[in-house]
Amino acid sequence: MNRLLEYLPEYYHDILDFRELTKTETQELLSVEQAMERLLQDQFVLTASEQAIKRREKMLGIQADPKAETLDFRRKRLINRYSTKPPFTVRYLQQRLDFLVGAGLVIVSVDPQNFVLTVTTSMENAAVFKEVEHTVRVVKPVNLIYQQQTGLEDELILSEHITKRNLAWNYRLDGGWHLGSKVFAELGAEVVVK
Repeated sequence: MNRLLEYLPEYYHDILDFRELTKTETQELLSVEQAMERLLQDQFVLTASEQAIKRREKMLGIQADPKAETLDFRRKRLINRYSTKPPFTVRYLQQRLDFLVGAGLVIVSVDPQNFVLTVTTSMENAAVFKEVEHTVRVVKPVNLIYQQQTGLEDELILSEHITKRNLAWNYRLDGGWHLGSKVFAELGAEVVVK
């Protein structure tokens, strides 16, 4: 569709040069509109392109690994870094870690008598673990000791089988067995006992 041709007077519509010129200009305007839309989307972390995410990570000093980390996790990490502002409370830390790892997957507790902050979680993703550690390091007061308790919940199923094999010896120590004439010993068939 040639959007610009309709803005020209009627007598230009029949001239090939003007039709082609406005057709080319229409394509250029579409490219400009798309670039402006992308620029607008890049202003927000949740809708930003990978290039914009990379630029923001560089500004914050984050060394991302695009092969190991998903774009969604990288967005979450940026939002976490931007929203880490004082004052900090245990409830605030719990909310930040729930946002990163998932609601109910992290337990934050403080032992004020011993000055220990304990974070208990079960996670397998190393990138998420690093971000949790960074968040705790930024939020934690200096007088508290940070203890990470990680527990991976898994199931292990064991089963027991007992088998036996009879062994028949084909030699005697009296010198009657000649080397290479028979095999040293023969194994019988495997029989399941239990």
